[in-house]
Amino acid sequence: MARPKPATFEKTKIVAENRKARFEYAIESVFEAGIALTGTEVKSLRFGQGSIAESYAEVRGEQVWLVNANVPEFSHGNRFNHEPKRPRKLLLHEREINKLHGAVARDGMTLVPLSVYFNSRGRAKVELALAKGRKAHDKREHIKEREWKRDAARIMRDRG
Repeated sequence: MARPKPATFEKTKIVAENRKARFEYAIESVFEAGIALTGTEVKSLRFGQGSIAESYAEVRGEQVWLVNANVPEFSHGNRFNHEPKRPRKLLLHEREINKLHGAVARDGMTLVPLSVYFNSRGRAKVELALAKGRKAHDKREHIKEREWKRDAARIMRDRG
């Protein structure tokens, strides 16, 4: 029997990506979460502005919050413009929140946002990873493995 493919998310427009996260952390599982945004934040994200390079997520009580994500003020916003680095609520099912809370509390794992994107329905989403930090020697091992895979693919391609 064929093994089912892992769930992938429909990403039509990627706004921000945390490229260092896959190197800095060993990713265990990935979740898709909605974000509670104001109007000017959505407009700013639609223009492709935003950064999640130094952000993380944390579980406070029964809710998950995205902390330190930068969504710059909308250029045509008025006095009701948003604060760029405010904590933003992530929208997850209660079962997922409990799973994340248990993993962070028990296993010492971290919640790292991998990307912010708009799905096919036009909703802003965050790809959130449950990850464990890598030590320096783990990072070196990861680099060696990646380079070996690249070399092996090159050899296979050249030999036919």
